[in-house]
Order: sequence, then C-alpha cells, then structure tokens
Amino acid sequence: MESKTRAKDVLGKIIVSEESGKKFGVVSNIDFITESGELLNLVVDSSSKSLKDLNLKIDERGRTLIPFSSVKSIGDFVIVSENELL
Repeated sequence: MESKTRAKDVLGKIIVSEESGKKFGVVSNIDFITESGELLNLVVDSSSKSLKDLNLKIDERGRTLIPFSSVKSIGDFVIVSENELL
C-alpha cells in the first residue's frame, strides 16, 4: 500500500540533491492549482549557493521555486533530481 504525505508534513524539510547530496534549502510553501490540486513547485527559503547557481525561477518575494516534477522522494528530507532541474 502506498503511503500518503500531507503538505503540512513537507513544510520545513531540508531539500537535498539526489545526485550530489548537496543541501538546497528548506521547503517554506508549496505552489499548486486549487481547482485540480496539481502540485507545481516547492517554494524554498534560505536557498543555498548551490541552488542559486542553478538559476531556477523565483517568486515575487525572491524565493527559489523547485518544480515538483523533480521531487523523487519525501521522508526525513525532500530528495530532488538535480538533473531534472537543469
């Protein structure tokens, strides 16, 4: 049986690269489409230099956005594929 993760359980988790193990920052929010529930982006507070160097989109408050499609797993950390961010 597949386990479910609630959005509130993801907030505050550290984001880590699957390939390099580099820490990218902390999940501060999740962007989604209200009507469909489609998850769009993880909003990152305290972005690391490694994440800033990837030149990803930023929101109106200057926070980095990681496309949810790059998320590989959520547990103690949020693991993202750095290759899918490029």
